[in-house]
Amino acid sequence: MIDRIRAFLPPQFLLILPATIILFAVSPLLAQGSVSASSLLTVLSFAGILAIAATGQTLVIQQGGLDLSVPGVISLAAVLVSQFPLGSNASLPLWIAMALASGMISGVICGIAITRFFVTPLVATLAVNALLYGTVFYLTKGTSTNAVPSLLSGFAVGRAAGIPYLALFALAAIVIVEVFVRATVVGRRFVAVGTSARAARAAGMRVTGYKIATYAAAGFFYALAGVLLAGYLGVPSLLVGHSYLLPVITVVVLGGTSLLGGAGSVAATGLGAIFLVQLQQLTIGLGAPTSAQFIIQALIIILGMSIRLVPWQAMLRPSRRPQPAQQLAPDNRDAPG
Repeated sequence: MIDRIRAFLPPQFLLILPATIILFAVSPLLAQGSVSASSLLTVLSFAGILAIAATGQTLVIQQGGLDLSVPGVISLAAVLVSQFPLGSNASLPLWIAMALASGMISGVICGIAITRFFVTPLVATLAVNALLYGTVFYLTKGTSTNAVPSLLSGFAVGRAAGIPYLALFALAAIVIVEVFVRATVVGRRFVAVGTSARAARAAGMRVTGYKIATYAAAGFFYALAGVLLAGYLGVPSLLVGHSYLLPVITVVVLGGTSLLGGAGSVAATGLGAIFLVQLQQLTIGLGAPTSAQFIIQALIIILGMSIRLVPWQAMLRPSRRPQPAQQLAPDNRDAPG
């Protein structure tokens, strides 16, 4: 039975799936109301937004990078759909398109800086994040944003058969990306580039193009998450994306994607988003301070890195002392009698 499950599910699910089941099983025992109907609706809504943002981070990490521009892209997208439509549903599609385009442009800038000018991903994305924050303050003059149009807020808090639209939207996006990566030629080449850029380049693949496109796609998903988050909050703060940098990395680690690049699964990342948001709900129900959430996220990232980098098998293998050479007995068969 276990072998059949392993054959059906990607390896990234082998830890996060049972961990999520156990978490939901013990949550009502530790904190009453942590799996109530209202609590589950909140978990699914915020997990949907987090999963969409983490989808972009998963793609970047599969290419061996790490994107720190997540907060800036989310914040700018939220400002664009709340500050400029002025509550008008007619102009909302235009500003949603502008928000998504701003995310993609920021991703392209990061990708070009990394591939063409050989700037490390951490420095390039951190610099772009600072530029995006500067743009947010320039556009808003440091004042609070306006309320988003009713069409966006209605969608963000709406439900279908009791399930939040945000969760269904995130599920559709994850399925599309997962199928694209696993079932198309471009997707398999994407994985090959992330596994070994040198081997992919030797095979004639356009490594630079794939990496730039990856950062552009990641920026699109960050901006999409920012638009949906603005709709859910109604009146987002200027730096609403500030609290999403550490969680998106955490859920990628929970989803089993190696921070060193290579194979991964956005579906497992989505399940990791549900796990993390439910864990946050549980800590709140237990009365733990907000600092406990950051400590948990940091420990998850450290654990994920240690599993990949520390040679546990070599450390746990018992050391063998060299055996002294055995002295051979003299062979007297050829000795004179």
